[in-house]
Amino acid sequence: MMSLLCITVISLTLTGRAYCETNKVIPVKAKLGATVTLPCQLEDSIIGHRVLWYKADDEDADFEELAGSMGLHEWTSKSFNNRVYIQKISDNDASLVITDVSKDDIGRYRCEIINGEEETLHDYELMVESDIPEGVVFPYSPHGGRYSLNFERAEKACADQGAVVASFEQLFQQWEDGFDWCNAGWLNDGTVQYPINKPREPCGGSQNGPGLRNYGKRNKKTSRYDVFCYVSKQNGHFYWLVQPERLSFDEAVQACLDDGAEIAKVGHMYAAWRLEGYDRCDAGWLADGSVRYPIANPRKNCSPTEAAVRFVGFPDKKKKSYGVYCFRPEQ
Repeated sequence: MMSLLCITVISLTLTGRAYCETNKVIPVKAKLGATVTLPCQLEDSIIGHRVLWYKADDEDADFEELAGSMGLHEWTSKSFNNRVYIQKISDNDASLVITDVSKDDIGRYRCEIINGEEETLHDYELMVESDIPEGVVFPYSPHGGRYSLNFERAEKACADQGAVVASFEQLFQQWEDGFDWCNAGWLNDGTVQYPINKPREPCGGSQNGPGLRNYGKRNKKTSRYDVFCYVSKQNGHFYWLVQPERLSFDEAVQACLDDGAEIAKVGHMYAAWRLEGYDRCDAGWLADGSVRYPIANPRKNCSPTEAAVRFVGFPDKKKKSYGVYCFRPEQ
């Protein structure tokens, strides 16, 4: 646990009480639903001191009392529903513990330790992160093969899959989450890049570290690459359509229509896989004529090493070898 001591100058308040304040607001990150500790300690014992914790929803709001202790007497705000307490794992510890962190816990926190005429203050900014991403970036190349899209065709390709061309920020965030892809694709600023987490010779060299390999801005009319598309959570239901027999592409399209839905797009599958944890080890037709299947839980004979949307290919559309994934929009 981080130990913070008061290191700034003692000054005099209007009330005549001397106080000591840390020189900056300390940022603290917590995952949604997790437990977080905001550390507050003195070099000597806090026994006999009065400890107060405050919260402000933002930097312009007033601090409101959240929790406190004095000797054996302790209290906490009812608004936190018994989710907060002062830790006191040692005689000099006044750290605040927040359990089952929610978005409502975002804000500024202040620890105030009062000893007679002297105060010690520590300020924190709590940021809450969700493990569930808001969207997903996926690489796309059409039936014509890799590196066949100029920028205009790249935009259309993403739109046809229920997505948009990804931004640098969206690709960077997914790279931070482990995304690794060794084919260059358009981004919405007209640059061409690709994310590498496992450096290797064919992908920018094994001596270069992980990162986004950047070709810079390319000619939007004449340059040909793949594209990185971005899709957010879909308003509808993505599902595998149970059928007694395997289907051709045209039969797959009709089967979804008969079920009150449409054949799913590649973007629908990626959104369901990444944002909802959809997992099925059955290869099925999608609207672009490709065959894919989503694996959220890696296992033998499906995707043994990683969670991924597996690409089978663009088979002969007359071939009756696959099932179908459908998408039913919300009404």
